[in-house]
Amino acid sequence: MRFLLFLLFPFAGIYNLVTWVRNVLFDRGILQSQKSKIPTISVGNLRVGGTGKTPMVEYLIRLFRDEYSLAILSRGYGRKTKGFLEADSTTSANQIGDEPFQIYEKFGKEVGVYVSEKRVLGVEKIQEKEEKPDLIILDDAFQHRYITPDFSILLTTWEQPFFNDYLLPMGRLRESRNGVRRADLVIVTKSPSQISKEQEEKYLRKIQKYTKSNTPVFFANLKYGQPKPLFGNSNFQNKVILFTGLADPSSMVEFCKQEYILLASRHFPDHHHYTNQDIQSLQGLAEKYRDDNPVFLTTEKDGVKVKSLLPKGFLGEFPIFVLPIEAKLNPENEEKLKNLIQQKIFGKSTER
Repeated sequence: MRFLLFLLFPFAGIYNLVTWVRNVLFDRGILQSQKSKIPTISVGNLRVGGTGKTPMVEYLIRLFRDEYSLAILSRGYGRKTKGFLEADSTTSANQIGDEPFQIYEKFGKEVGVYVSEKRVLGVEKIQEKEEKPDLIILDDAFQHRYITPDFSILLTTWEQPFFNDYLLPMGRLRESRNGVRRADLVIVTKSPSQISKEQEEKYLRKIQKYTKSNTPVFFANLKYGQPKPLFGNSNFQNKVILFTGLADPSSMVEFCKQEYILLASRHFPDHHHYTNQDIQSLQGLAEKYRDDNPVFLTTEKDGVKVKSLLPKGFLGEFPIFVLPIEAKLNPENEEKLKNLIQQKIFGKSTER
C-alpha cells in the first residue's frame, strides 16, 4: 500500500499545483468571482462524495423554511440533461439528478429546486424569477468559486476527516486541506451520538490547524426515521436486504445491523442508474432468503430511481422500503448555527 502511495505521489503533487494556482487566481481577483443579489449559503466539502451534503441541505431547509422563501441550486450530478432546469410535477430523477429529485419530492411545495452545471447561470436565472426567493442554498459548491457565497459551510465526516486524507489520486481530497480556510463553519457529520470531551477536543485541535482562528466547529450525527414503503401500505418486517448507491454506505450498514436482521446487502456506485439487470440480480438475492420473508431496504435517493422501474414498489413479491435520514445538531449548536447565518446574511440575531 505504501509503495502504491509513493507511485501516486507525483500525480498528487501535480493536482495540488493545479488547484493551488486556481485558488490563487481567484484570491487575487484574476479569475472573477461574483456575489449573488440574493443571499446564498454554500454547502460543500473537500473530499469526493459521501460527507452527508443532502441531509445537511435538507436540515437547512427545515431550519429556515418558516421564515424565508428558499431555492436550492445543485449541479444535478448524474442527470441525463444539460443546462438550467426547474423541478416541477413532470420532472424525473434522470432529468435533474437523484439528490435534487429527492429534495423536490420532499419539499417541492415549499422550496424551489433548480439544477445548472454553471452555477453563475443558475443563480442569474433564479434572480430573473417573478417571485424571487429570500435565500439560495448552493449544494456541493465549495470548489465552485465563480460565486462567492454569503455563508460557506464545509462538511467533513467523523470516520474520514479531511485532516487524515490526501489529495487525489493518493486520497480523496479535491483540494489541499488549507482550503478549509474559506469556510465560515465546519460541521463534522456522521458523528457518534455520544462524544466525550476528550474526543471533541482532539478533533477540534486537528481541524483548527487549518481553519481561520475564529471559525466555529460543530458536530452532527445522523437520525434515521421509520422505514416507509416505496409504494402502497406494505408492512415492514425486520429481516431486510439492503441495497444502496452511496459513496460510503458504512453508516447505514451499521445502523441496519443494530436495528434489524440484515440478511444481505448489495452496494452500487454513488448516483448509480439502476437497470433491469440490477433488478434481476436483487430478485435473485431475495430468492436466496425466501424462507425468511424479507423486505428490501434502501435510501430515499435510490428509492426515487428504482420507483421508475418498479412503479408498484415491489421486487418480485418482496416490498421495498426507504429509510429516511436526517442530519441532527444539538439544540445549542442549532441555535448558534441559525444565529451565525442570520447575523452574516441578514444582519440580525436570533439570540435572546
